[in-house]
Amino acid sequence: MLNHSGSRILHTEHLVLRPYRPDDSAQIFRNWASDTKVADHVSWDVHSSSEMTQSLVKQWVESYASPTVYRWGIEQEGVLIGDIAVVRWQEKEESCEIGYCLGSRYWNRGLMTEALKRVIDYLMDDVGFHRIMLCHDTKNPASGRVMEKCGLKKEGVFREMKKRKDGTWMDVAFYAVLSKDRK
Repeated sequence: MLNHSGSRILHTEHLVLRPYRPDDSAQIFRNWASDTKVADHVSWDVHSSSEMTQSLVKQWVESYASPTVYRWGIEQEGVLIGDIAVVRWQEKEESCEIGYCLGSRYWNRGLMTEALKRVIDYLMDDVGFHRIMLCHDTKNPASGRVMEKCGLKKEGVFREMKKRKDGTWMDVAFYAVLSKDRK
């Protein structure tokens, strides 16, 4: 049985993972939502205006009323640099899927690995998830390396599973970690 406790503030050596606040939209827009390099690797389109980001942040802040919402801003030295969230979960199966993004200026520094490890620890140790899954476009192997560094095992590749924004087909690699894998 899951012990839902929402998006608590989580700390790592270099990061603070925290719930969003209404005044975060300018940083989010500037640091990743308007970043075309980031948008190339995620399902959402680049934000063309700060108003788009404001609207989204308002929804996120309102969603925290539910203890089943797990979404954090990734903060380094007081600056929001990315996002990590449970994008879907199943109560009966005690499983969830995580999605994440990081502003391109912060890539290749080990920061997403640090954030993901902490979120996995929280979701498994405190909330009680048995299985956590993530996936990525095979054309973004760096994301797969993040998953492997966090102890996830590659479970397979679904060929031409999704269409990219440019209309080409995407192969999607799936990774997962089970609670027993961490003992």
